[in-house]
Amino acid sequence: MTGFAPEALTEDALLGGRVRLLQPRGGYRAATDPVLLAAALQARPGERALDLGCGAGAAMLCLAARVPGLELHGLEVQPDYADLARRNAALNGAEATIWEGDAFAAPAELRRIGFDLVLSNPPFFDAAAPAAPDKGRDAARRAQRDAAEWAAAALARLRSGGRLALVHRAESLPALLAGLGAGAGDVSVIPLAARAGRAAKRVIVTARKGAKGPFRLAAPLILHEGPEHLKDGDDFSREAAAILRDGAALAP
Repeated sequence: MTGFAPEALTEDALLGGRVRLLQPRGGYRAATDPVLLAAALQARPGERALDLGCGAGAAMLCLAARVPGLELHGLEVQPDYADLARRNAALNGAEATIWEGDAFAAPAELRRIGFDLVLSNPPFFDAAAPAAPDKGRDAARRAQRDAAEWAAAALARLRSGGRLALVHRAESLPALLAGLGAGAGDVSVIPLAARAGRAAKRVIVTARKGAKGPFRLAAPLILHEGPEHLKDGDDFSREAAAILRDGAALAP
């Protein structure tokens, strides 16, 4: 039987409650990354979007909440999470086609579709990293392919002129850019820093397939106020809160 039992799930809220998300209590759970990822992708109503490795559908549904009228698709290799993405789409009143399969061996029918938009939050750690106790969480954390291969796979699903956004660890930036190679331009990198004065630990990379525009390194998005966490609850910066709660765009 495919799918999580109701008692194994929690219902959480993203974008200030605009997105409701069922997530496994002990498995992979979305945090801020999919919300920021969706905010960084410029989208227009009527465009066709693919969430590559969609998990429970957090990034895809945040994108749909920000830009109504998109044609939504998700590709997920874990059947339980693909089923959860379908349930979450229904929970949010969104029409979405969720495909089951590997990002590097996508179903033939999916490969025939040219997407206007691709977004992806790939596994951050390589196969040699310590395993997580939960199988689903482990698969979402440890990649069998490197960041360059993920970037190339995302680019391959785009039509010419289509736009992509990926979020990854900062040390994976050279690999992400290598994966895009000469096949993309208008590349922007947005560093994500926990606090002012700290090094960025994650980056969001956006690009356009077949474009010739210049590379751009944006100012970092500072996620939290102050030098350290001093109070109960979140302490998001004004800019981060506008994105995470109010649906503002993350402009490169």
